[in-house]
Amino acid sequence: MLVTTTHTVEGMRIVAYHGLVSGEAILGAHIGRDFLAGLTNIVGGRSGAYEEELRNAKEIAVNEMQQQAAALGANAVIGVDLDYEALGSSSSMLMVSASGTAVTLQQP
Repeated sequence: MLVTTTHTVEGMRIVAYHGLVSGEAILGAHIGRDFLAGLTNIVGGRSGAYEEELRNAKEIAVNEMQQQAAALGANAVIGVDLDYEALGSSSSMLMVSASGTAVTLQQP
């Protein structure tokens, strides 16, 4: 299934709109484990462990969005937006959400 942040796809036309679709993934932070991972994984101010978790969360959110679109009969999701939010008063959880418009594309 085609997933794009644009609202049109070159060489294709939208023949049906199926509505808004979304997917979410929420990650919990484990302070002790994450602190130790941070000490060992930070290279140049980056944490490989956190980056990998964010990539996994993004993949889960996008996959859920694609499944919703497929269930509606769409073959693409356009106008996709990815959001990252810290949840909770201590920001101990992170939410990644993906949303877009499910459409059916066809070549003219």
